[in-house]
Amino acid sequence: MARQQTRSPTPEGVAIAAAKIAQLLPKTPLLEAEVNGLPVWFKAESLQPVGAFKIRGAWHRLSDLSADERTRGVVGVSSGNHAQGVAWAAHKLGIPATIVMPVDAPQVKLDATRAMGTKVVLYDRPGGEDRDEVAQRLIDQSGATLVHAFADPWVIEGQGSMGLEIAEQMAARGLGGPTRIVCPCGGGGLTAGLALACPDAAIVPVEPEGWDDVRRSLEAGEIVPVLPDAPPTACDALQTPSTRPINFAVLRARVPFGLMVTPAEIRAAQRWAFSTLHLVIEPGGAAALAAVLAGKAPADGRTAVILSGGNTDASAFAQVIASAD
Repeated sequence: MARQQTRSPTPEGVAIAAAKIAQLLPKTPLLEAEVNGLPVWFKAESLQPVGAFKIRGAWHRLSDLSADERTRGVVGVSSGNHAQGVAWAAHKLGIPATIVMPVDAPQVKLDATRAMGTKVVLYDRPGGEDRDEVAQRLIDQSGATLVHAFADPWVIEGQGSMGLEIAEQMAARGLGGPTRIVCPCGGGGLTAGLALACPDAAIVPVEPEGWDDVRRSLEAGEIVPVLPDAPPTACDALQTPSTRPINFAVLRARVPFGLMVTPAEIRAAQRWAFSTLHLVIEPGGAAALAAVLAGKAPADGRTAVILSGGNTDASAFAQVIASAD
């Protein structure tokens, strides 16, 4: 059950994950559009089979389980995107899976997770129930393997496979790879994976207002949690209490700073992605784009921006598109 704690993620592991994923999934598009007169490259992970990049880490993790571990199953904790990634991989591999999800998760994510045959156990996030304690009880009962959404070396390496894809796609256009990758950040799994995959690029994590614990941790030089009075956020995919040591070890060595974006900036980014790139992007998936559009993360012609997911309720998205802030 503690196997995910037995090693650290490595660049070599990212390369292995990328090779496995390349055999399973086509590369997501790398789209070009101008921002303030400069070309910016957008990695459309919203077009993955589960609508988010989380399929990468889930596949790398589950496909590396032993036969005995597969029989005992897996447990994950997620507001929806990691849940769908684990559910998809578990369905493909014939592994029993249970996902602990908050009662206030977007309905579209709950429905999609259940549709893949995965058991969903709800916990009361607004009421202060601890999701990790719920997951641990399930693991103690079944002997299942925890597939953590971000604090797992396999998951980090799997997410990092995206960085290798971006580098290959930009090199194929004669650009020589990204100089900067701006990415949405929750617990730091994607950020750490990209840092391992692209050591020559500046990695810039972006978090929603009030949930910028990674940004503050990088400033402090140690892990600090989200403040107890953190405001409600539409970015459910980025709503993590704190990063973990396995992630922070990579971030502290490779990522000098993080950024924060406001709800209005995120909504503006969703509208821009819809009108310019013709993509539906969920709030958390638009955080990096929001930072670029707001001028907080400058573009230099070789900047890549991660559009990490598109799983949003239709009614909520319609309200964003119709609004003008």
